[in-house]
Amino acid sequence: MPTISIFYGIMIKMYWDDHAPPHFHAEYGGAEAVVDIQTLEVIRGKLPHGAAMLVKEWAMQHRNELMEDWKLCEQLQTPNKITPLE
Repeated sequence: MPTISIFYGIMIKMYWDDHAPPHFHAEYGGAEAVVDIQTLEVIRGKLPHGAAMLVKEWAMQHRNELMEDWKLCEQLQTPNKITPLE
């Protein structure tokens, strides 16, 4: 599973040829959440509140890039890196 961004100890990843809906995985301190790209709602799992807020802020800024990466992963291509939250 490629890591597409890392910020504040949070790793954002996508699987190749993953199931719908378009989503990404966010990992922080042993916790993991699966986040829907379109709604930014957590589909599965949970992150600490502060990490979840940072992930949502980052995803709002990069929603189009996340969708582009999702499409690449659907085609079994390596997704592009996305600028971390600063």
